[in-house]
Amino acid sequence: MKMDRFQPPKRLLLGPGPSPVDDRVLAAMAEPLLGHLDPLFLRCMDDVQNLLRYVFETENRVTIPISATGSAGMEAALVNVIERGDDVVVCINGVFGQRMRDIVERAGGNAIVVEAEWGRTIDPDKIEAALKSCRPRALALVHAETSTGVLQDLSGLSELAHRHDALLIVDAVTSLGGHPVSVDRNGIDICYSGTQKCLGAPPGLAPITFNERAIELIRARRSKVQSWYLDITLVEHYWGEDRTYHHTAPISMNYALREALRLIQEEGLEARWRRHELNHHALVAGVEAMGLRMAVAEGERLWSLNAISVPEGVDDARVRARLLEEDIEIGGGLGPMKGRIWRVGLMGSGSTRENVNIVVAALHRALNAEGFNCNSGVEAAESIYKTLV
Repeated sequence: MKMDRFQPPKRLLLGPGPSPVDDRVLAAMAEPLLGHLDPLFLRCMDDVQNLLRYVFETENRVTIPISATGSAGMEAALVNVIERGDDVVVCINGVFGQRMRDIVERAGGNAIVVEAEWGRTIDPDKIEAALKSCRPRALALVHAETSTGVLQDLSGLSELAHRHDALLIVDAVTSLGGHPVSVDRNGIDICYSGTQKCLGAPPGLAPITFNERAIELIRARRSKVQSWYLDITLVEHYWGEDRTYHHTAPISMNYALREALRLIQEEGLEARWRRHELNHHALVAGVEAMGLRMAVAEGERLWSLNAISVPEGVDDARVRARLLEEDIEIGGGLGPMKGRIWRVGLMGSGSTRENVNIVVAALHRALNAEGFNCNSGVEAAESIYKTLV
């Protein structure tokens, strides 16, 4: 059966990811392929590593993109460290903390769980109590919980972990490039992300960084890492000076990541963080002017992923379907938040004044069509720009 060419519509991606991709990044993906050991591609790899160190704010030698999505970054961070019987303190306040626990247990570790209500941050006192209750190999937590829109404060957590001889492992999938992560300053031992959020590239790679403390612990393991593909002691040789063959890297995805990281470098990290913060505040102003409320307390909110409470009596799925008819994508809730929140992503090149006004106006139209009569929030959103720019 002959099939027509697949021609998807151009959606405005304002959900939890993937996020919009700059035309320069798309053009980079269309460049001619090179072999994965071609000297020119090795130069591209060097550029990617140096740019990733800039974005992670680290000097770590082992800073690479895993050739798989962000979830593989999570798995690589955990399975390289965990051996059977190891205690790992895992913080859970959403879907991705739960996923961490699942990986720990699949790797034969004991997950010592610290929980918080979904939509709230983890209490550092509870983290400290959990660390004291065991002999922890690591403390693992999510910096930016994509399922709820919560930002976890990283201050002092490395001191807590290291006091108990544990590594600090941080999920920065939805924060890297949109919020300060500051790997070295925050004493993070292992940190990973994904390309499809604030970094502004398509999904397909998982940037990750290991400090020497983590690498030494991994090399001293009593058993082999359970995953051959994600064993960092093997992968690091492909990305190291000897360039030993490990796997065929996704060439075009690395082109895309290099260009996305170049865009970040050109903008500057601090300017990029401020842009994400400003557009977040404008969206919140617009949403609240419509009589809606944010699902996360002020001071605990992500700038990159905004959780809005669905008003009582309004059908979450129908509103999102109305927006999709206008080629605007926003996300629904997961787990206990299903049907209760909308997740609006303002990430990477998608975090703009224009997109804030577009999504606020579209929500206003959809809500009124659903019988939830409300004022337009565009003027309130615009007032933020007039005040803060």
